[in-house]
Amino acid sequence: MILIVGLGNPGEGYRFTRHNIGFIILDKLAEILNKKRQYFKFNSSIIESFYSKKKLLLVKPLTFMNNSGEAVTSICNFYKSQIKSILIINDDIDIELGEIRLKANGGTGGHKGLESIVRSLGNADFDRLRFGVGRPPGRKDAASYVLDEFKKSEACEVEISIQRSIDAIKGYIINGIEYSMNKYNIGTIK
Repeated sequence: MILIVGLGNPGEGYRFTRHNIGFIILDKLAEILNKKRQYFKFNSSIIESFYSKKKLLLVKPLTFMNNSGEAVTSICNFYKSQIKSILIINDDIDIELGEIRLKANGGTGGHKGLESIVRSLGNADFDRLRFGVGRPPGRKDAASYVLDEFKKSEACEVEISIQRSIDAIKGYIINGIEYSMNKYNIGTIK
């Protein structure tokens, strides 16, 4: 089983914000999958499905970003050895809008959701798909910037990057993290 976790915040007020890109990507991925079962458990919205004959657990923690680790740890403790790999999808202000970066293991880059997961799991042994949302303009606070919605002028670039993210996730499911890093960590497509 592959555990794919999209990070975000629950509630309509956060739905289309930069910080919720993990939720947005998971929703788009779920649309293309067949034979899915959706339910709420472990303080999360969960979709079970298959892709390329591999079982997937698509998870949106409903604990708010800064407590994402609680939900992820509950799921990991329940499924234990059934989980073969974990991919966390999160926003990243240190990556330009339109770029995605896949990474195996590593640090949190100060991302509160990743910090919560590392703290709760007790390790950083999971893969990441980091979706670039760009730096805040001027002196704008990063915390409030990521809670803003994408601008209309960014919509096309965001949609292209979401599709690239879904393609990267499909590559990850079939071929693993190294393949996906080599193929999709190439920068902005204009």
